[in-house]
Amino acid sequence: MSDSAPIVEMKKINKSFPGVKALSDVDFRLFRGEVHALMGQNGAGKSTLVKVLTGVYKQDSGTMLLNGKPIRPDSPLAAQKIGVNTVYQEVNLCLNLSVSENIFIGKEPMRFGKIDWKTMNRNAEEVLKRLNLELDVTGSLSNYSIAVQQMVAIARVLDSSAKVLILDEPTSSLDEGEVNQLFNVIRKLRDEGLAILFITHFLDQTYQISDRITILKNGSFVGEYKTDELPKLELVTKMLGKELSEFSYSNKGGEPAGVSQGKLEGKATLQVKKLGLRGSVAPFDIDLYEGDVLGLAGLLGSGRTEIARLLFGIDNADQGEIRIRGKNATISSPRSAMMAGIGFCSEDRKNEGIFSELSIKENIILALQARKGVFRYLPSKKRSEIADEFIRSLGIKTPSANNEAGQLSGGNQQKVMLARWLATDPKILILDEPTRGIDVGAKLEIMEQILNLSRRGLSVIFISSEFEEVIRCSSKIAVLKDKVKVAELRGDDMTESRIMRTIAEGK
Repeated sequence: MSDSAPIVEMKKINKSFPGVKALSDVDFRLFRGEVHALMGQNGAGKSTLVKVLTGVYKQDSGTMLLNGKPIRPDSPLAAQKIGVNTVYQEVNLCLNLSVSENIFIGKEPMRFGKIDWKTMNRNAEEVLKRLNLELDVTGSLSNYSIAVQQMVAIARVLDSSAKVLILDEPTSSLDEGEVNQLFNVIRKLRDEGLAILFITHFLDQTYQISDRITILKNGSFVGEYKTDELPKLELVTKMLGKELSEFSYSNKGGEPAGVSQGKLEGKATLQVKKLGLRGSVAPFDIDLYEGDVLGLAGLLGSGRTEIARLLFGIDNADQGEIRIRGKNATISSPRSAMMAGIGFCSEDRKNEGIFSELSIKENIILALQARKGVFRYLPSKKRSEIADEFIRSLGIKTPSANNEAGQLSGGNQQKVMLARWLATDPKILILDEPTRGIDVGAKLEIMEQILNLSRRGLSVIFISSEFEEVIRCSSKIAVLKDKVKVAELRGDDMTESRIMRTIAEGK
């Protein structure tokens, strides 16, 4: 890694959107011959910073230098022309075309007005050799693994003008062997002098591949560090914005978090054994009892939402089993999950939760009607009774159940989503970030509702980025790191500092 003048330097970058300050005086440096990891939680500003660098967005203020000269690309194509190239998490390739066609699409060598296939195939083989990869370049790209497709995407942007390579979550769908294969390629390119910006949520991979780390939080620059000089625990605390000494909250001295710890040996509601999906989350076990609140704690991308999606049938596991109340359950779709007694409040309230143009009443009865089926339509009177009952019991602030749900505050929309699933009388309720984007008062109300539900015997899986919330609501906590469940905490071990250490140490 070179410590001479940086090839990329971004100074005091600011970027705002309506109502949101996405970047505030952010600095960033990238050197030749290094892998530089960009780290931060959701909303930290990583994607916005990269989009400014690559011409997707224009910064409001600040300067960018490439090889010491000011740049201001107005499009990704303009960025590519000056040597700044990006390979995104979702590989933008044409699987029905050959390997060589994917590498040279849009820049095919021509001869007498036609594509020079012989030259193109030979050139494709040469660029792949640079990546230590030997393939039949005339074969369809669909014949190859995701890892190989990632490397073909890298090959496509590597030419004589390539100075900077940005890799956005390149390992999110790869297994361990494929990750090692990709990392060997990254190291080779680094050693050749290429500057590589590596965006990931995987802590262990960050330390495995990067030379330097820049941390962002809430759109602001936290710091730049050499990887071998930054302990994992310190990285985690800086990403979250607290020092370890500040993580003092525990359950001692009050009502047990989850109030249901005495029920842990009662009737099992959910038993999960070695459930997993390759490229999504490693096999995990869960035991959930009546009145139990299982908190899932981890950093962004740790596997929390992936577990929720498997349990609700949005994604289909490729191994493991699920038992609900002692009976084997096949969860192959959200409808099958609903029929088995599982409810799910998504973290994406806007796109996967509230139907803004429908009434509050229609939003509340939606899941119940879906479970009953289209031919067992709920009478209007019954729908009104159900909606009014939950508006009253959950304290949803609205003058009428017939008002549009989109007119409600975020906290009240969250309560509507909660009411929707409670109306189905579920055995298990999965809540993914139910307090995100709502005010403090509404957060406390939602958490109190969760505790009330557990007191009445409902089994809950609770996901939150706020560790204090997880501790406050949970009877036990599963800690996740890099798509793996690494520990389960109970009782006095359920503290923020213990969660942090578990994430950092992986045990």
